[in-house]
Amino acid sequence: MTATAPAPASAHRHRGAARRLKDLSAVELLSDPMPTDRLWGWIVAIAITLTAFGMRLVGLATPKYLVFDETYYPKDAWTLRQFGYETEWPDGDIVNPQIAAGITDQYSDQASFVVHPPLGKWLIAAGEQLFGMNAFGWRFPSLVFGCLTLLVVIRLVRRLSRSTMIGALAGILLMFDGLSFVMARIGLLDGFLAFFLMAAVACLLIDRDWSRARLARHLVARRIPDLQGQYGPWQWLRPWRIAAGLLFGLACGVKWNGLYVLAAFALLSLAWDIGARKLAGAGINSWRGLILDGVPAFLSLVVVALGSYIATWSGWLATTGGHSRDWAEQNPDATSVRLLGGPLASLWHYHREIFSFHNGEYIRNAEHPYDAHPMGWLVMARPIGIDAVNDIPAGQDGCPTTAERCLQVISGSGTPVLWWMALVALVCAAFFWIGTRDWRFGVPIVGVLSNWIPWFFVADRPQFFFYAITIVPFSVMALALCLGKVLGEPDAGERRKLGGFVVGAVLALVGANFTFMYPILTDRVITYQQWILRMWFASWI
Repeated sequence: MTATAPAPASAHRHRGAARRLKDLSAVELLSDPMPTDRLWGWIVAIAITLTAFGMRLVGLATPKYLVFDETYYPKDAWTLRQFGYETEWPDGDIVNPQIAAGITDQYSDQASFVVHPPLGKWLIAAGEQLFGMNAFGWRFPSLVFGCLTLLVVIRLVRRLSRSTMIGALAGILLMFDGLSFVMARIGLLDGFLAFFLMAAVACLLIDRDWSRARLARHLVARRIPDLQGQYGPWQWLRPWRIAAGLLFGLACGVKWNGLYVLAAFALLSLAWDIGARKLAGAGINSWRGLILDGVPAFLSLVVVALGSYIATWSGWLATTGGHSRDWAEQNPDATSVRLLGGPLASLWHYHREIFSFHNGEYIRNAEHPYDAHPMGWLVMARPIGIDAVNDIPAGQDGCPTTAERCLQVISGSGTPVLWWMALVALVCAAFFWIGTRDWRFGVPIVGVLSNWIPWFFVADRPQFFFYAITIVPFSVMALALCLGKVLGEPDAGERRKLGGFVVGAVLALVGANFTFMYPILTDRVITYQQWILRMWFASWI
């Protein structure tokens, strides 16, 4: 049999069409071109992203003071920009009102012990550089990266589904998620983490297509139907996998949680490589990829990630006043100093201190009223209160005279209908991945599990619902892919019409639910009765 060039997408894409999988050649199995509406795909993605940006921009600087954990990161960012490392501030009860009033020079030059890497704070510092040390300045970067996450999700789902429509569907769903909305309007770190993780996974998806297309070209160039039991070409230099490693390192440079996602998707990517060689006809030799593909994958992902992670500490390394920066000078005979040199040995010691903090008695014995066990995250068992002004008297500050009392709140709450449908979709996705071997559904499953399961091992300390912001894009992805199944093929006739009606109803329901929740996401003055209407369970109060 003579290999031919890859057939058009409509000729070989396996979507339950009449042509069976076993009837396809190796080249056809490896080749799955993207949709041809490239320009339209970008227009749709950018239009949805700009719409989300506009929705999140309105009232971004309200409230104008530091809320919740903003008491840490915007202040760290401000001194990071000044010194290259974080320094001490007076007690928040004293200095936070001063910052809200525009007095921003109350910090000292004494290094502060911080327990998260600096990249997220550098990004917040960029907003403060542009707009000043004010609510708009320290929140604007979260807005930008929150919307960029949405853009990446649209493009990623488009690549997974080979459908611009399904990609757009994922973007619209994420646009109407309450937790994503709130986290794009607050100066915390986790939104940046979500972006870098999604961008890294997107690069791995591109790498999967790139490497398979290269393998198909190998068959075509040699005019052979398959690898005939041979291992095939060795693919060392894979630019998109290297880009993924770079982005995973940046994710870890925001929070260490990115390490779990890196490990999970590195294994999934390696499994894709082995599967590709099986499709190409390598047979038992495909398992040689555990070493021959695994070693370059380790270098591209783990080693590159380590390098980009260390680079996020460049400000601390380039200066001398940061916390523990002088440790090597005080311990010149330490083994780490001899092996790594002074700066990196000091950085290693600092990381040991951070690890001890995260696993020490102080954090284990800490309590918080919004502690939310990860077991309840996927059902929104315990949303988090970001800010609250209670007991506003009737007739004051916008409270109606007919009301008994009013309040203003920012609740870190997802859109309930969206989250609950996404949970059902995750169960379906697990079936499609394991039961029908549809590889696409493995991406959201691995994404959710790698961002969720690790928290169970540290559940003996306070956990917060907003940590789930890194889960949301993957659960929305699962829902969009499942809705794609409901929608059916473009030529499915009445079946397509019925599917379109169901998908439209889902979008309308999610949009309506988001609109209903909007006042408690945006610090609006509402009556106590209106607030209670939005607290559907006792655990939400």
